[in-house]
Amino acid sequence: MSDSVLEQFRPLFEPKTVAVVGASAKGGALPNVFIRRIREFGFEGEIYPIHPSAPEIDGLPAYRSLGETPKPVDYAYIAIAAAQVPPLLREARGRVRFAQVISSGFGEVDEGRELQEALVAAARAGGMRLIGPNCLGIYTPRGRVTFTEIGPREVGQVGIISQSGGLGTDIIRRGFSRGLKFSGLITVGNCADVGPNELLEYYLADEQTRVIGLYIETAKDGRRLFEILRDARAAKPVVILKGGRTQRGRMAAASHTGSLAGDDRVWVALSRQTGCAMADTLDQFIDILLAFQALAPQPRHPTRRVVLFGNGGGASVLATDFYARLGLDVIPFGAETVGALGALKLPPGTSITNPVDTPVGTLQQDDGRVAEKILEAIYASGRPEALVMHLNLSAFAGRTKSEVIDNLVQVALRVQSHYPGQAHFVLVLRSDGEPQLEERKREFRAKAVALGIPVYDEMANAGHALAALASHERFVHSRQPRDR
Repeated sequence: MSDSVLEQFRPLFEPKTVAVVGASAKGGALPNVFIRRIREFGFEGEIYPIHPSAPEIDGLPAYRSLGETPKPVDYAYIAIAAAQVPPLLREARGRVRFAQVISSGFGEVDEGRELQEALVAAARAGGMRLIGPNCLGIYTPRGRVTFTEIGPREVGQVGIISQSGGLGTDIIRRGFSRGLKFSGLITVGNCADVGPNELLEYYLADEQTRVIGLYIETAKDGRRLFEILRDARAAKPVVILKGGRTQRGRMAAASHTGSLAGDDRVWVALSRQTGCAMADTLDQFIDILLAFQALAPQPRHPTRRVVLFGNGGGASVLATDFYARLGLDVIPFGAETVGALGALKLPPGTSITNPVDTPVGTLQQDDGRVAEKILEAIYASGRPEALVMHLNLSAFAGRTKSEVIDNLVQVALRVQSHYPGQAHFVLVLRSDGEPQLEERKREFRAKAVALGIPVYDEMANAGHALAALASHERFVHSRQPRDR
């Protein structure tokens, strides 16, 4: 099954020939923008503009129909009036593998439901699979095809399925700024033919994809979705952002993609029984994906004991309460660890229990390298399963050299390397929103991300991500065979 689904969807994620329907000879239309974007993204295959009369579009020879291109088409991008799409697909005569219909006016509105049925019939008659309609496109770094202007070129390990085109764009743009790298993102809109289930099977089989994210408003075959996730046995983390979980949300989903969203209790049960993580907001969705991208799950000892280390006593107290509600324990250190920390003779005001409250005056000792001694003592006897280093950057402004923060991160990584597999390390960079400080924060974030560290804006964000990771670890642990 895995080989067949990989072969089936390879032309979609790694197309060699792309047809573009709806580009204007005068330029400026959305399909013209798509042609420009995939060229800039590095697409090296052949591009076939389809136009009823123009001999050339954007410097490329144009063809009158999908059935007249020099080579069969792996992927067709179609953005024309809804009523014109079915006859266009019928003319393909088996020469198109995948057609993605950007156009709206189909099943998401009452008057378009019959037209959507005709669209599906035309796709079948034309011998192709249909993506959409009412979507924005595909973003596939390995295939060098993109519908959005901003996104990492590097092929990553996060595969996304989004029923919303606009939200898909947000995931790419905001994920990019946070350090997410994608194996692919596809928007599926109304899911008239290909839907989340088949694409989920593809990502599960795809060796490049290590983490899967779904924004979904409805599952036409919810039972099949459950079976796919159940049979996968959480081999890859799956994060679901579900739209339409409330009555009002279901009404909004119906008007957006013509979806029947389903009872929220069903999705909660699906999460518990299959080990997938449920996110409530887009930020939380990205937070959790970032954790799974950067941190290797440790099902042999699921995460529970967390150490908070950084400057900000009040923030640490609030985080301790919040983490407890998430099932994460910020437990005071035992006598051995307290003794080891006390022996360091740290400056007054430094807490030597958990949370470890270290004022800037402490952290800037030896340009931040003092943290290595502190963390070494904690790891040696405190046995944390996660370390959250939180730095309030506004407290550092004007008081320390910029390399202090770099050194803090580097020494934490060094201590991590002394205790491989013991604890997850996440970084929280807080600021007061001042523009210059935000710019420094972006610089520090980029450096940390390049080192493979997930970075969060607040401790609550890091807590949600760690809780999702811990839940995944517990699920996998509960299904591992026990030694007799």
